[in-house]
Formats: sequence, structure tokens, C-alpha cells
Amino acid sequence: MTETPAPLPGPADETAAPVPTAPVPTPAPSPPPALLPGRWIAVAGAVLAALATAALVLAWNTQQRVKTLEAELVKRQQDSGSQATEARTLARQAELTSREVAAKQALLEARVAETSLQRTQLEDLIQSLARSRDENVLADVEAAIRVAQQQTAITGSAEPLVLTLKQADERLARYNQPRLERVRRAVAQDLERTRAAGVTDITVLTIRLDEIIRQIDELPLQSNPEKRTAARAEAAAAPASAASGAGWSSGLSERWRAVGGAFWQEVKGLVRVSRIEHPEAMIVSPEQAFFLRENLKLRLLNARLALLSRQFDTAQSDLRDAQTALDRYFDRGARRVAAAGELLRTVAGQARLVSVPRPDATLAAIATASAGR
Repeated sequence: MTETPAPLPGPADETAAPVPTAPVPTPAPSPPPALLPGRWIAVAGAVLAALATAALVLAWNTQQRVKTLEAELVKRQQDSGSQATEARTLARQAELTSREVAAKQALLEARVAETSLQRTQLEDLIQSLARSRDENVLADVEAAIRVAQQQTAITGSAEPLVLTLKQADERLARYNQPRLERVRRAVAQDLERTRAAGVTDITVLTIRLDEIIRQIDELPLQSNPEKRTAARAEAAAAPASAASGAGWSSGLSERWRAVGGAFWQEVKGLVRVSRIEHPEAMIVSPEQAFFLRENLKLRLLNARLALLSRQFDTAQSDLRDAQTALDRYFDRGARRVAAAGELLRTVAGQARLVSVPRPDATLAAIATASAGR
């Protein structure tokens, strides 16, 4: 801003109110009044020109700076746009890459899982193949003993268990391993216990009963003298036949002696005196004899079924009734009747309930040896 100079006093001031005057010193001589306003105007114009020039220079500089800033801003905006585009491109590529990596990772995880499973199976296979020979032997022996135990429980015979224990003892003896000595001692102990139990062999008893049933029709009754005489002659002729067979090689004298002995037996059989303990056995008619034999067969068949069903009390009762009928109505002096009675008594003596001992000692020893203790 330019300062306006104070107005100089002019002639109009003379009409003003009079001022009290005082003694004033005499002023110095001043320039002429006409020259003072023009000088101030020139100074003011120079100052204004200088200020205008400075303002123009400042405006021009400001405009140049603004243009430079605008160019810089445009350039930076363009760079920012290109960088944003590049960033978006890189983001898409990164997303695609991450998806591919995720897919590959899933595939690798699946393959790793499959490889782990295969490795586990392979380790199990190697472990099963790498088992020692002793462990295989113990496993085989244990399986065989358990199967034999089941067979013994089904059949009622101790023969399968005895046979399996003997085979196990022989197999353990072939290996001759100190680790298996305890198992072998347990096998020997169970084998002795099983043999000492005397278990009933149902199969053998049923075969013997079938043999007695087949002989019933051929056994002589006390009420049939013809059959009794023939049975006596047969019993007497048996040693004579043996002697006759031997006489062909020893000489003619032995032959005549055998013939004489057979003749004398026949003569003694013509007249026979015997004591009858059961008189009712002598009055059995042929029809009654048929039903007697059939009833005896039914008794023996019932005993056979009772043995097969493990009902030993019922079997003993039927066997006692059959033995009583055989002793009362059949000729006990005949060889076949005596043999049938002896066989029937043997069956009755063996038809008893005996539990088969369990091979617990062997199984415990096998479990201890398998555990490595």
C-alpha cells in the first residue's frame, strides 16, 4: 500500500480562527511549494510500478509452480493408475497361484495319506513276516489245542485232545529251544491229566452195542433145548477142531483122538441135568421169544441213543435191564451168550460221565511265552 502525504497548508487556511501567537523562531528557508506534490507522485508511481512488477513476477512464478505441480500430479496419477492395474494383475495371478497351490497341497496330502497307509500295511506285513519261528510255533500249537478242545467237547472223547497234545510235544521237542521248555512241561502235564481222566469213548461204546444187537437173534434161549444143545456142541467142537487142524501135521493118532473127543461130547450132550434159577424162562413160547428178543434190542437201542445224547443215567438203566434179561432168559452156558454178557458189562462199566480236563496249563504257558516274560 502507498502512503498518501499529508496536505500542505494553502491560502484557504487564512480564514480560520486566529490562533494566539507566540514568539516563533525564524524557520529555515524551504523549497518552493509547487515542486513538492510532483515529487511525491513520481515516488509513488515508481513504488507502484515496482510493486506491480514484483506482483507480476510473483504471479508468473506461482503459475509456473502450479503448472509444474499439475504436471507432477498428472504424472503421479498416471503412475498410480499403472501401479494399481499392475497390482490388480498381480493379485489375480496370486489368487490363481494360491488356488493351484491349494490343489497341489490337497493332492500331496492325499498322496501322503496313501503313502502312510501303505507304509503301515507294509510295516504290519514286515512285522508278521519277521516274527520269530518260536512265535509261529506257539501260535500253531495254541490254535491246534483250541480246535482239539472244541472237538473233544462235541464228541465227548478225549482222543482228539490227547493226539493234539502228543503232536505239540513232539513238535516242541524238535525245536529244542530253552524258551519253549516251560510250554513243553505244561503240555506234558496236561497230557498226563487227560490220559488219567479215562474219558468215555462214545464211538467205541456204540459200536459194541451194535455188535450185541446183531447177535441177539443168534443167542440161544433157555426155553429152546435144540439151540442150547447146538450151542454146547459148538463150544465143545471148537477146541476139537483146533486139535483136528493140528492133527494133520502131527499124525493120524491125533486125528482119531480128536474125532473120539468130539463124539464123546455129543454123547454127553444127549442127557443134561442143570439147575434153573428162573423157572419162568423155561416156559417162554416161540412167539414170546420173538418179542423178548425185540424188547432186548429196543433196550440196547435206547441205551445207544442215551449214550449219543450224553444221558448216562438213562443209558445205565437200559443197560441194567438188558443185562437182567440176558441173564434170565438166555443160556449163560453158551459161548455167544457169555461173550455178549461180558461185552455188555464192559459197556456198562465205561458208560459214565467223565469231564475232560481243560489244557489250561498249556494255554497259560503259551500266553506267557508269547508275551516274552
